[in-house]
Amino acid sequence: MKFKRVISYCVLLVLLLIGNANTYAQCAMCKTSVESDLNNGGSIGKELNTGILYLMTLPYIILMLGAYFFFKKQIDAKVIAWKNKHFPRKQAQ
Repeated sequence: MKFKRVISYCVLLVLLLIGNANTYAQCAMCKTSVESDLNNGGSIGKELNTGILYLMTLPYIILMLGAYFFFKKQIDAKVIAWKNKHFPRKQAQ
């Protein structure tokens, strides 16, 4: 089972590296206007990049919270097992 998981991760990594294409997020007009604004000392490009970062982080936060709540029982069980293994309770004498 572990071997299949490692193989699938390797295949996924190879596909991601092979499928990497040069992409640009902005259209030609947006790109030229932002470049000219930055060359003239403006701050529209920095604000645009900040906005893109904000828009990018929200889906990742939602996915992480969803995964946490989906796997909460398994996570809690592993944490309790780890605590019991490394910090056993003292026996009453």
